[in-house]
Amino acid sequence: MKRLGVASLVLVLALPAFALAARQAAYVQSDALPAPEANQAAATDDRFVYVIDNTRIAKYDRATRERIGISTGEAHHLNSGFMWEGRVYAAHSNYPAKPERSEIRVLDPQSMALSTFKEFGDYRGSLTWAVRRPNGHWWCTFAHYGADNAKTVLVELDGAWKELGAWTYPSEVIQELGQMSISGGLWQGDTLLTTGHDRRVIYRLRVPKQGTVLELIDKVPSPFPGQGIATDERTGGLVGIDRAKRQVVFARFQAE
Repeated sequence: MKRLGVASLVLVLALPAFALAARQAAYVQSDALPAPEANQAAATDDRFVYVIDNTRIAKYDRATRERIGISTGEAHHLNSGFMWEGRVYAAHSNYPAKPERSEIRVLDPQSMALSTFKEFGDYRGSLTWAVRRPNGHWWCTFAHYGADNAKTVLVELDGAWKELGAWTYPSEVIQELGQMSISGGLWQGDTLLTTGHDRRVIYRLRVPKQGTVLELIDKVPSPFPGQGIATDERTGGLVGIDRAKRQVVFARFQAE
């Protein structure tokens, strides 16, 4: 029997670690839908895809992939959206105008009318994403840009819109944003998934037991080059966009 040298033995023992690293957890693309409105974000229900542009939201049939509606109603800078009780709720701001004014806009999928659901006014920054958790609390990120992007803040508000807490994003995340900010976010259990403006990565975060800075759990590769994300209501995966390709992108989680 041939005996292994020390160097060979170390290499053999190290192989499982390399194999494990190669199987890193990631979100991988499962489907795509061409849509010229794929500029900010997307949201879904079981039958339709809602594609969010700066000033409008388009409705696409998931089966035929045809556009069957376009929103009416004023909008300036729509951002990430999500489905709740059969409607699309989208963050909206007057970015880059000053003073900053933010709202949550709501789309009625039947009439395709876009209206204001909640006005924040000049409050903490430019709203880029907002979601409602099952307990009735709203979680909203108000972004800042350029040299001030470390001031970007996640705020928890109760059903009466009373502020319950506020947390900034960890420096490791802020450093990767360049001059931009946090664009999308959602909750999966007690884990917060967030995206930046143009990197193919999802930051998994949690609210700290103490302190006012979110804790970074890890960074997961993603097919979305930033922008808004939402839960795909049909598959339980994620939906977002590829702005350069003008596509809605669907993703599933690939475990380690």
